[in-house]
Amino acid sequence: MANSTEPQKPQNTKKNKKKGATLDTFYGAKIQNTEQTEDNIKENAPKPSKGNGNSPQTYEEFESEMTKKMEAFWEEKLEIMQKKFTHLQNQFDQTVKENQALKARIRQLEDNDRVKEQESIKQSQNTKKLEENIKYLTDKVIDLENRGRRDNLRIIGLPDKPEINTKLDMVIQDIIKENCPEILEQGGNTATDRAHRTPSTLNPQKTTPRNVIAKFQSYQTKEKILQEARKRQFRYKGMPIRVTQDLASSTLNDCKAWNMIFRKARELGLQPRISYPAKLTIYFQGKVWAFNKIEDFQLFAKKRPELCGKFDTENQRARNT
Repeated sequence: MANSTEPQKPQNTKKNKKKGATLDTFYGAKIQNTEQTEDNIKENAPKPSKGNGNSPQTYEEFESEMTKKMEAFWEEKLEIMQKKFTHLQNQFDQTVKENQALKARIRQLEDNDRVKEQESIKQSQNTKKLEENIKYLTDKVIDLENRGRRDNLRIIGLPDKPEINTKLDMVIQDIIKENCPEILEQGGNTATDRAHRTPSTLNPQKTTPRNVIAKFQSYQTKEKILQEARKRQFRYKGMPIRVTQDLASSTLNDCKAWNMIFRKARELGLQPRISYPAKLTIYFQGKVWAFNKIEDFQLFAKKRPELCGKFDTENQRARNT
């Protein structure tokens, strides 16, 4: 009778060893050291059974099966990691494409900004040319208007009464007879084409008499009357009036801007005159000086000790107010 011998249990050869250092897995789990893991595998290995003589599962087969499971587990994890890596790679590629698109857009915007800047420079140059042309045309129109008024005289201070307004032509002849009769004696043509008051709509709040504009048939006669008016005060029936050249409103405003300086220059004996269109001339230190702008005259006065501080128009306006 054959002796049936039970396969001996694998002898447990545990030894008292210190536990090895743990290794953190991809998910943070701790795996014990290799020796302890092998001991656990041996303990859990199936025991051979009595019976029909079929060979039980051996330790090597169990170890092989566990190895396959471990390989399948890590293959699954590796596949997941590869998918995540592929997803990250796709995101990176998409980011690179978007970055390149943004760079192209920035270059396009920079090019557009450069083009717009060049267009803006050209537009500024065109605007400057237009402004220069407008100024030239405006000055031209004002000059033509002034030349169209070359036969006119402006009478200021004549009483605004109906009995005067209805016979202005006759009143003008009376003014000539009273103030410069020599023109009539010389046979000058003092006839006027027309005479009228300036419109009251320009300044309805104004209480002073409206000016009278008289257009003479003879330019020479008009000039003689104007020259006499510059020499002395004209009067009408004893009332003081002023006779000046009729000019465009803008030119008159430019002339009025000289009024304060003109009066002060007259007080100082500088023999001031307003030349056409609105130029101040004075006689100073044996020379005739001409100024087109008030700023030019003020700069001139500051450099002369005799005139410095006497033409401060800002202080004069402050005192008047």
